[in-house]
Amino acid sequence: MDGVLVHENQAVPGAVELLQRWVDTSKRFLVLTNNSIYTPRDLSARLRGSGLEIPEENLWTSALATAQFLKGQMPHGKAFVIGEAGLTTALHEAGFILTDQNPDYVVLGETRTYSFEAITKAIRLIADGARFIATNPDATGPSKEGPLPATGAIAALISKATNRDPYIVGKPNPMMFRSAMNRIEAHSETTAMIGDRMDTDIIAGMEAGLHTVLVLTGITQPEDVNAYPFRPDEILNSVADLIPRI
Repeated sequence: MDGVLVHENQAVPGAVELLQRWVDTSKRFLVLTNNSIYTPRDLSARLRGSGLEIPEENLWTSALATAQFLKGQMPHGKAFVIGEAGLTTALHEAGFILTDQNPDYVVLGETRTYSFEAITKAIRLIADGARFIATNPDATGPSKEGPLPATGAIAALISKATNRDPYIVGKPNPMMFRSAMNRIEAHSETTAMIGDRMDTDIIAGMEAGLHTVLVLTGITQPEDVNAYPFRPDEILNSVADLIPRI
């Protein structure tokens, strides 16, 4: 989503037209994001404000992927959650009880109000045996003022204090892509992944067996690609370059 379709709440040139072309040609698609703050309904409304009409059923977040994963691991489990409505709502809908009393999991997601008290509680619960889960590994997030500490940075703090690394569900874990593909009944041999990051989007798409397309409207630039031991199948300036091909 970020860096591919939108940049700082503005639609990337060609994004509106590409989405409409997918709709007109009955292409199945999902818009993925590691951001776990918003519910799909809220995220759909925010994207509409950027000029992008994306129904909530076409959005797949790390919060939804995390809730689906945990439901499969321990139905009706208990979790202590650090995160916003996107994550807590997804876990509630997956049948989880949110509690700080003997939880099965500590689940860390994105929030703009990290609490020292909540982080301390998480550390103590993990030390007492709770399993540590994080929605994504992103160390920083964007803002108009500059980078903000994100889930990965807080996870590193908790890991240092507990000597326990989290299991990360979101990108670059291929599980997020596989669960998304199941949602739209897609198959790897006929599915492409379009992203702007080599370290999350492209590697995860590649490991999930998808055709990978790197666009240069986000974080990764042409000179960055050679720093990685793998390459995308295609490199395009933006999603606008895809429109004539669909």
